[in-house]
Amino acid sequence: MFKLISKSDHARRGEYSISRGTIQTPVFMNVATQAAIKGALSSDDLINIKCQVALANTYHLHIRPGDELIRKQGGLHKFMGWDKPVLTDSGGFQIFSLASLRKITEEGVEFNSHVDGRKIFMSPEDSIRIQSNLGSDIIMAFDECIEIPSTRKYVMESCDRTYRWLVRCKDEVIKLNARDGSPDRKCSHNLLAAGDLFGINQGATFEDIRISHMKGLEELDLPGYAIGGLAVGESTEQMYDIVEIVEEFMPENKPRYLMGVGTPQNIIECVARGVDFFDCVMPARNGRHGKLYTWSDGSININNEQYKDDQQPIDEKCDCPVCVKFSRAYIRHLFKAGEMLAMRLAVMHNLFFYNTLMERIHEAIENGTFDDLRKKVNEAG
Repeated sequence: MFKLISKSDHARRGEYSISRGTIQTPVFMNVATQAAIKGALSSDDLINIKCQVALANTYHLHIRPGDELIRKQGGLHKFMGWDKPVLTDSGGFQIFSLASLRKITEEGVEFNSHVDGRKIFMSPEDSIRIQSNLGSDIIMAFDECIEIPSTRKYVMESCDRTYRWLVRCKDEVIKLNARDGSPDRKCSHNLLAAGDLFGINQGATFEDIRISHMKGLEELDLPGYAIGGLAVGESTEQMYDIVEIVEEFMPENKPRYLMGVGTPQNIIECVARGVDFFDCVMPARNGRHGKLYTWSDGSININNEQYKDDQQPIDEKCDCPVCVKFSRAYIRHLFKAGEMLAMRLAVMHNLFFYNTLMERIHEAIENGTFDDLRKKVNEAG
């Protein structure tokens, strides 16, 4: 399902084909945590800003409105009006970052919902079944996102348990898909089959644990592999070092996903280290606060006084739906007036910028100019 088209040193240009289409990689997945992009973007908007994959979250959608409700609605694609690929996170990160109380056992995790405080138990099998109900095309294994720093002893114990959970996730995928004989991934029990399972590498910043864990994941021969537990407190250089070390042990013929990263500079540097899939809330979150990305001036804060009477678009080199129609002065006015349209236009521009960055990376890897692009992105800051 993954086809490697070309390389520039470790940077990879590829295609990942699934039932809902072919994903051009490297790819930035636009984060629709609760089946929507924060900033009032619709699924039609996602098409206009060149989104290839929408990323939704198992934890949030299980709590509200409930994965069973979404299943009855025909799955996430029908629910949110999106017919391209969807990846769902397993919920592990949210359980460990949002839940006020949690208890980890071999069977799974008991936690209190951050919405209403009710007790919920989630096992690896539960996570897979929820993602199946959501109708996700790519599903993530249930894992523990380890806090940095953590003791070596705890990290080793956690990684061993995460591996055992992954085996259970894989078994549940096989069980669910055994019911499914139809090409549209709907089965006779009115349930959705499970999508492609990606395993998640953990190990905090312990290089030998990361390597050992990745070797174990590789032996399970999964459709794809992710590097998790980064951008959670370690330095940027530590993150790059871990990616570089783990990449050496990731299969060449499978997609590689770095979870929750990051800035344009983080992305270009991790593409250079062999990563294919990315996601991050940063461009949408920054957009909602007026931080906008440009090709010429790096990031700008549109709230600044200097843009009060600026008739230029956000970026003269950008052809997004915002830049072809509106000025910096107008967008700044919307922010100052507290208009919701400000956030919508800003998020639309930022996500278009990120998706265009990925297109430029594709071209640069193919035509041998990736090093030049890498230099320009890093210099833009």
